[in-house]
Amino acid sequence: MNEPKTPLWQQLQATAAALQAVRQGQSLTAWLAALPAAQRPGVQALASQALRQWGRAQALRQQLARRAPPPPLDALLCCALALACCEPPPYSDFTLADQAVEAARRQRGLRAQAGFLNACLRRFGRERAALLAAVQADPVARWNHPLWWVQRLQRDHPAHWQALLEQAQEMPPMALRVNLRQGSREAYLQQLAQAQLAARALGPAHPAGIVLARPAPVQALPGFAQGRVSVQDGAAQRAAPLLLQGLAPAGGAPALRVLDACAAPGGKTAHLLELRPGAEVLALDVDAARCARIRGNLARLGLAAEVRAADAARPAQWWDGRPFDAILLDAPCSASGISRRHPDARWLRRESDLAALAATQRRLLAALWPLLRPGGRLLYATCSVFRAEGQEQADHFRAAHPDALALPAPGHLLPALAPGGNPAEKCGEDTDAHEPCTEDGFFYALFEKSAA
Repeated sequence: MNEPKTPLWQQLQATAAALQAVRQGQSLTAWLAALPAAQRPGVQALASQALRQWGRAQALRQQLARRAPPPPLDALLCCALALACCEPPPYSDFTLADQAVEAARRQRGLRAQAGFLNACLRRFGRERAALLAAVQADPVARWNHPLWWVQRLQRDHPAHWQALLEQAQEMPPMALRVNLRQGSREAYLQQLAQAQLAARALGPAHPAGIVLARPAPVQALPGFAQGRVSVQDGAAQRAAPLLLQGLAPAGGAPALRVLDACAAPGGKTAHLLELRPGAEVLALDVDAARCARIRGNLARLGLAAEVRAADAARPAQWWDGRPFDAILLDAPCSASGISRRHPDARWLRRESDLAALAATQRRLLAALWPLLRPGGRLLYATCSVFRAEGQEQADHFRAAHPDALALPAPGHLLPALAPGGNPAEKCGEDTDAHEPCTEDGFFYALFEKSAA
């Protein structure tokens, strides 16, 4: 028997609560985890759409009500305005106004203000063009990102900052990584076709990569439960091949010894093991709950690694003294490169966070480099397009470590422009001239430790 469909007013209540939580500093992912499973997909979709229009919605609310209403009502009003600004909007202005008012009437503490909410939303419906024009000069409303974020992109990527902001408003593609230990990519593409899931192979940088024409639930993916395939963005799929290609164990050892220093949720750990099945892999994460996710992902894929909850920046607490052949450091960062996938990130971050994150990245690099054997490799990665977390960090590391030899690596991967625009720098060789790049924004720097 099918579950009854959640009414829109109830979804708007939950979505407004999610947006209020983001305003208060909680990630959307964490907030959704506490929501009933049946309600989660709909609220996640609405909240993500609203967060992509959040700057414009807040500016419109200031036009409609100069004095901010109480936070729960403000969140509901801005939620409805944000959804009305989507292109195309998920519902008509009339439906959004009607159901938002119903949400207020059915929520204790908001019933008395349902009339105010109704007046604001009806006015927006009548004066949409004029109100949108009035907020267009505000860069936060224009680009739907905090002002500091816009200014940082203007400085870091003067030729492409507008394209990056526009691309962050798009729905992200769903990319897959085929487990080549269980079959070829071509065979899996045939399985997808039989399941009526349109897909195409990614380019030479992603020998196991596939992108779906439309996102699909993982339960619909053939062989997902049996470990045939994993969900992983194309940019993230570059890490394991880049680190391992041509690398042999030291001194005739039987297997590579590899450290995945900030491993959760385990996608890159699994990819390392898929490429080198006999490798001795240690996967660390500071959060024990996130370590459980690593173990779960490895178990689904039939892979084995040592997983430990530990702070990678404090090797004295977990390192056994044996040098590693390879270290992958996917460092904590602003997540500015995955803003389209996690639109709450832009509203959660503050400019002051970048300095703190950069300090953490430097601390991790300095702590892990001594653990690498001469001739070994360290791959530094962040899902960021900010240079402070990418090229500037790599330059600082090389200056501080004369024994670090820089090997060829992609550097800053910037998502492509919309169709018809100019290509963004270093988008990746899989980009088709007529469609956007499938990759998220990322940075990669690869270092080899000199024998001297």
